[in-house]
Order: sequence, then structure tokens, then C-alpha cells
Amino acid sequence: MTFARILGTGSYLPQKRVTNDDLAKHIDTSDEWIFSRTGIKARHIAADDEKCSDLAVQAAKRALTDAQVDTEEIDLIIVATATPDMQFPATATIVQHKLGISGCPAFDVQAVCAGFMFALTTAHAYIKSGLAKKALVIGADVFSRIIDWQDRGTCVLFGDGAGAVVLGASDEAGIIHSKLHADGAFLNLLNVPAQMANGEIMGTPFLKMDGQGVFKFAVKQLAAVADEVLNEAGYQAEQIDWIVPHQANRRIIEATAKHLGVSMEKVIVTVDEHANTSAASIPLALDAGIKEKRIQRGQNLLLEGIGGGFAWGAVLLTY
Repeated sequence: MTFARILGTGSYLPQKRVTNDDLAKHIDTSDEWIFSRTGIKARHIAADDEKCSDLAVQAAKRALTDAQVDTEEIDLIIVATATPDMQFPATATIVQHKLGISGCPAFDVQAVCAGFMFALTTAHAYIKSGLAKKALVIGADVFSRIIDWQDRGTCVLFGDGAGAVVLGASDEAGIIHSKLHADGAFLNLLNVPAQMANGEIMGTPFLKMDGQGVFKFAVKQLAAVADEVLNEAGYQAEQIDWIVPHQANRRIIEATAKHLGVSMEKVIVTVDEHANTSAASIPLALDAGIKEKRIQRGQNLLLEGIGGGFAWGAVLLTY
């Protein structure tokens, strides 16, 4: 049996670090107010000349080095992002060019904060079917560009970053099972309604969110999809060594762990330093867990996340 196995991981955070106290200098908020509600202490913000593709390239290069894979071996590139460099072409093709790769399929996946789950599952399908042997899967977002920095209900929640994995065909265990869902009926809870038309931006270009609505939906559906992927794979929660969740809000992360009966000591949490980096948050947390030597080869991981759409999913894998 052919598995899609993680060969290496990498991540990148912009140099500029913005703390809650920094934000409190410009808007009516405080470190205590933000941290008590979200678990966030700081976030990283891209420089004016840093594009989404730039963040993605840095993470990709580190993942390739970690995997000991040369660029010419990559035969598939998928970038999960909700903040592409431009309307088109796909940011993945820009990343492809900047890495000096040509010819292989390269495309974007747009499922917002769940994007990495969708991209990873797509790459897994390519490898399982024999359409690819080594895939570069990247989650990258610059949400600082679509945030109203005067809206304290949203601007405190997000940051910029990128994370990447190199997947390879292997006889050793890798991705075991995944489950993806989407329901556009809830699009009004979280969206950026702007679109370009006739040379103008139509609608607001800033993120709009119903915080309580998102929280309730996320807690319910993340618990359900975690159960679903474990049940379908024939696994029990106690067989999971680490949960690597989307880093949106510590209370959501804690609720999912509690539902599964998993100690928070077995959950990778980076939301305190990264905030919500959308599609980048899961690969950023994954790379942090691996580089800190908490996640070890042969351990079972449950990755799960939810994003605007709504789109949500979970992936069970052996690292």
C-alpha cells in the first residue's frame, strides 16, 4: 500500500512582532481583555514589501531542506490561502517560479482557515493515485491586509505567517484518513464580501465576523469531525499522541480536547504567539511541535480546523 508521508516541515513568521500592549496603544483594548478571551499574547505582521508568496517560499525552502528533497523532485505544489498575491494567477504558480520549479501542477486551494486540511487531503489523493510522488503543500496568509485595525473585535485575533510540508510516496504509514466538510449556508458568520468589478472594489474589503456564531459552530463541528475521522479509521482517542489544531482561539482548542478526553499536554498550542494565521496555523503549529522535539516519528497526530464558508475537516496521520 502506498502512503502519503510527511518527509519534512518548515515555517516562516514575519520579523515584526506586535503584542497586545502594542495594540492597546491604538485601540480600546488591553492585554488582559484579549488574552482572557482568546489566549493570544502576540502576532507577527508582514512587512509592506512582503507578499503572501514570499512567506510561502520561505516556509517551503525550510521544508525542502528538512525533507532533504531537491526542488526538481517536486511534482505537485498546492498553496492554501485566502490572501493571494493577486486575482490570478494562483499564488502557487508564483511560489513555483520563485523556487525555480517549472512544469508540474501548481494551484491554490481556498478554504480559509481550513485550507491546509483541504490542500493536504488533495495532495494525499494525488500521491495515493500515483499522479504525484513528492508534493509541496503550503498554508500561507497575510490577514493583516484584510483587517480593519480599528475594529477591536477582529484585529486582535489575526496574524501573518506560512507553514509547509513535503509529502512523499512511501510504504511506511503516513496519512491514514481524512474528512472534509463545507456548508455555504453559514457564509454570513465570517466573510470578506468585497469583489473587484469595473476597476473598483465592490463591497467592504475588511473581514466581517459574528464572533459568538463562529465560536458555537466551531466547537460543535470540530468535535463532530474529530469523532468522525477517528471512527471511520477505527481509532480511539487514546491512540492519538498529539492534536495539532487550527489556532483560532484557545477556548475552542480546549473544548475539542475536552470532548475527546485528551489532556491539553497532548495538544500543540501556538495561538499565544502566532494568533490566528488562517491556512498557515496548522502547519506552523505542526512545525513548532516537531522542531521542539515534542512530536516524534511514529506518533499519531490528529490535525483539525475550521474556516469561513464554513469549511472544516480533520486529518489523521502517522508522522
